[in-house]
Order: sequence, then structure tokens, then C-alpha cells
Amino acid sequence: MEITNAQRAKVLIHALPYIQEYSGKIVVIKYGGNAMINDKLKDSVIRDVALLSLIGVKVVLVHGGGPEITDMLERVGKKSEFVDGLRVTDKETAEIVQMVLAGKVNKSIVGLIENRGGHAVGLSGMDGRLIEATVKNEKLGYVGEITNVNVGIVRDVIDKGYIPVISTVGYDGDGNVYNINADTAAARIAGELKAESLISLTDISGILRDKDDPTTLIPVVKVSEAPSLMESGIISGGMIPKVECCINAIKWGVNRVFIIDGRTPHSVLMEMLTNEGVGTMFIDE
Repeated sequence: MEITNAQRAKVLIHALPYIQEYSGKIVVIKYGGNAMINDKLKDSVIRDVALLSLIGVKVVLVHGGGPEITDMLERVGKKSEFVDGLRVTDKETAEIVQMVLAGKVNKSIVGLIENRGGHAVGLSGMDGRLIEATVKNEKLGYVGEITNVNVGIVRDVIDKGYIPVISTVGYDGDGNVYNINADTAAARIAGELKAESLISLTDISGILRDKDDPTTLIPVVKVSEAPSLMESGIISGGMIPKVECCINAIKWGVNRVFIIDGRTPHSVLMEMLTNEGVGTMFIDE
């Protein structure tokens, strides 16, 4: 449906207070799930990121790429194995993770942003000692536990007017490459940057009181409330580590953290530039 120029102007006027609130501030977006593999959703996220950058928001995009890694492993005849939701990563798999995340996926995202009018620079956790790591669990191989994050290179890229696009590959002093969980990396990077917000794109609507009823969305969760929500089972399964990352990000200095539905086109803009939002916001209370 076409909208009139008057309607366009009204939309912009309503968005102005939110634009003013975020202009000049750092927002970290964790990019994953369906929004990375569905072409329509991918285009919507990239447009949102480019627009936010153009109106003065300092966007940092942190991405994973699990489906692409799985696809490449299948091509070379390696079977993916998971333990507690984490990919078992031997030496060869770690090299493939580096190739796929820091190469194909990262540069593809950079190209898409540039094609939509933004300006981006691709980084991996190996650049500028951005993500230093060690073995998380011997059973998992080269799955990394972050030991240190150095955001100097990220700040340099932001200061030059570019959008940093970060693949979550880490390394150690011996040159070993590690597969790093993207939620964990995004939370740690956002904390080190003292970002205004961290937005995590997921394949669910947010935190639901009833997982089968999207109308039971909890719009705001205080950090102090999270333990009881976990104990009651409202936050369970794969959402527990995601929520723990949200809580940690706030403890590390991020003002607000959002879990939003990346399956909804332009969900990032709706969360940031409207008074309703589309997901669950975590705050420090």
C-alpha cells in the first residue's frame, strides 16, 4: 500500500525524539537466526542498519553464521556434532569456521551494507587482538571462552564513520583459532564499548509467559526478576544462555538490552524508533 507524503512526514516527526535519543550513541546489533538466511529479512536488517548509521547512530554489527558453517562442513564431508547447543570444533573445523565467518559471511554483509548506502568495514575477532580466547571445554575442542576483548580497533572504525561488522572468531597467543558464541561476543563487546543498547535478533518474539502464546510477551524484564523467571520455567532451554548474555551486558555497562524477533521485517527500526517496540527489554533494576 502506497502512503502519502503527508503520512511519510508524520512518521518522521514521530520518530524524531527517538532519533535524537540515539544519535551519536553506540548500538550493538547481534545478527543471527532467520534474519541471516531469509533474503527478504536480510535486506530489511541491512536497510535498517544503513539507515541508523545515516541518521547518526554508531552501529556495530556482530554476526554468527551457523547454517553457513554447517553447509560448508557438509561440502567437505564433515558431520556437525553439538554438545549442549555448542558445535564440537576440531582443528579442521576451526579453520573452516574462520574461512566461512571471517571470509564469506562477513564480506557478504559488508557488501550488502555498502549497496544500501551505508559504509562498513569487516573485522574478525583476530583483528587488533579484538577477541582473545582459550579452550572453553576440552570436549568441545576449539570452542572459545573469551579471556579478553580489545575494542580499540572497533572504536577506530567507528570514529572514521564506518559500521564495524564483526565475525565471532577468536584466537590465543599460540595462534589457535576459536569458534566463539555470537551472543556472548556481542554482549562482551557491547559492554566494553559501554553501548547505549544491545539488540539481539532471534527467532522468537521475546520472553513469553506462555511459549505457545505470542500475546503473553513480557515487554520489560528487570535484571533482578530474571532468576525467578528461570526458576519458574518461563525462561528455559536455549533462552537461558541468551538471557544470561543480556544480564551480563547490563552488568558490564550497557544501558538497555533487547531480545527482538528477527523474523519481523524492520524489527530493529520498530524497536528503536517507536514507542511500542517489538520484543523484550532488559533493564538494570
